[in-house]
Amino acid sequence: MTVIIESLDALASFVGREYAVSDWIEVTEDMVRRFADLTFDHQWIHLDNDRAARETPFGGAIAHGLLTLSLVPAFMQSAQQIKGVGLIINEGFDRVRFTSPVRVGSRLRARLTLQSFEWRGSDDAEASDVRSRRHAHIKTEVCIEREGSDKPVCVAEAVVRRYPAR
Repeated sequence: MTVIIESLDALASFVGREYAVSDWIEVTEDMVRRFADLTFDHQWIHLDNDRAARETPFGGAIAHGLLTLSLVPAFMQSAQQIKGVGLIINEGFDRVRFTSPVRVGSRLRARLTLQSFEWRGSDDAEASDVRSRRHAHIKTEVCIEREGSDKPVCVAEAVVRRYPAR
């Protein structure tokens, strides 16, 4: 269920707390194959279910860790709607750990915990350099869990800039 947050300032009140949980996303064989094609990572552990079942402890093919990580924007979008936001820039991740494999066919969702919120930049509405415009610099822990498991599959610190709508 999407959490609706009235403003960026209202988001700041969640620092240190879990504040949203995303919808479930199923990791399908088709997604894994398309990701492999896009990234040129055709390692058999992701694409050959029979071999992966025989030669790994995972019982079958597993998704690429980077495929799991690439779902973070979708998880964040389904988990939260922050009113009054214009531009969003993904700055990357400060920390990423793949803590458990994701079997093809698994359903994943993410829990969001706001780690930090800081206003940065200038209030000058005419600032031509978007990097110097006033924005919220936000770090969110994204804990991705697999349905039916107590152990997360990925824990990452996502860093984004959110600019107020102009």
